[in-house]
Amino acid sequence: WMSIAGLAKLLLGSDEEAAILYRRSIEMNRNEPLAHFYLAAALAHVGRLAEARAALQAGLAIEPRFTIRGYQARLSSDHPTYLLQSERVIAGLRKAGVPEE
Repeated sequence: WMSIAGLAKLLLGSDEEAAILYRRSIEMNRNEPLAHFYLAAALAHVGRLAEARAALQAGLAIEPRFTIRGYQARLSSDHPTYLLQSERVIAGLRKAGVPEE
């Protein structure tokens, strides 16, 4: 549930809070790649790029084929608000260095 709460904060732009929740989520389950990727996005949004890249590398060690294109293909809704909010998550993933393809 930490990961779900973290995603809600990230989607809403509360990046510092999202980072805290994702760190806690990772403490509970280090093998969940999305927690690492979302932590990277949150950290990138607050300008902590070295930490964001470290979180990204931890995620890629688990899920080496993670890409922006793949993430976009798996978005869970086509609701306009969700898609708009997802764009800021994708922007954070890009800032952290997630490959496009």
